[in-house]
Amino acid sequence: MIHLTEELKGIRTVAVAGHIRPDGDCVGSCLAVCNYIREQFPEIQVQVYLEPFAKSFGFLKYADTVRPAQENEEPADLFLALDCGDKARLGAAVSCFDRAGKTICVDHHISNQGYGDINYIVPEASSTCELVYGILDEEKISRPVAEALYLGIIHDTGVFQYACTSEKTMQIAGKLMGKGIEFSRIVEETFYKKTYVQNQILGRAILESILLLDGKCIVSRILKRDMEFYGVTSKDLEGIVSQLRVTEGVEVAIFLYESDNHEYRASLRSKRFVDVSQIAAYFGGGGHVRAAGCTMHGSFYDVVNNLMLHVDHQLKERLEEQEHT
Repeated sequence: MIHLTEELKGIRTVAVAGHIRPDGDCVGSCLAVCNYIREQFPEIQVQVYLEPFAKSFGFLKYADTVRPAQENEEPADLFLALDCGDKARLGAAVSCFDRAGKTICVDHHISNQGYGDINYIVPEASSTCELVYGILDEEKISRPVAEALYLGIIHDTGVFQYACTSEKTMQIAGKLMGKGIEFSRIVEETFYKKTYVQNQILGRAILESILLLDGKCIVSRILKRDMEFYGVTSKDLEGIVSQLRVTEGVEVAIFLYESDNHEYRASLRSKRFVDVSQIAAYFGGGGHVRAAGCTMHGSFYDVVNNLMLHVDHQLKERLEEQEHT
């Protein structure tokens, strides 16, 4: 456990960044820290470096100050890497990280080996926002900080439905609600609300999905030409794999979208038995036991066949373990 106040002693400039293609937990943790430092340590300059994120997260205070890192950023006294399982996934902010006076990594990805000078990595935590809550002074958490932390927690727990949700997660969420946040609006506006086009592309993905491994795995894909036809970006595809996951009888859901010729971004989700982080790591990705991702090359059928070998292997292992207990 670390304490942010202690780490900020003697610090004049802070850089904060998360992983490429930032999700709710990444954006929430970064902006929670940004707000906290600006409120409690106004003498410290803080800059958040992130790639463009969902417009629905724009209600968070100081979201409009976030920008992508440039090549020749001034080195910061302290660099906080949040919700990023691998230094390379910091993207353009890597150069800032490498030139910082001190680096701290706070994360909950099981694949994170620890790349900071100081590492606070807890794979059992529901989210990085849950960990950030613990490194702040609870009584000094303002409403803007609480909003950012709550956003991250609901997105990485699927609004408290995923297995990563713990009693501690719920206790923290309750304390954040006690800060006066509009928790129901945050859930509705950032998690459930979809544009008409997002619903169309979701319907397309569901319509073209296939069941494999005796119905234990569901797979779907969206091609580049489909994205161009609907006028969507990768951000509009968020949530599709989670919808596939709730299909009855399915243990593993896989959603692929074509990012380049013979290149697919794969999102993997499981319910109880399969460790998708192991599968993603094998193909150069990473993530959590029940939620992970990677980039794969080859035809759609090559990619699916390669993934199925690993999913099938784990399913058979779990079946054998159950037979011997």
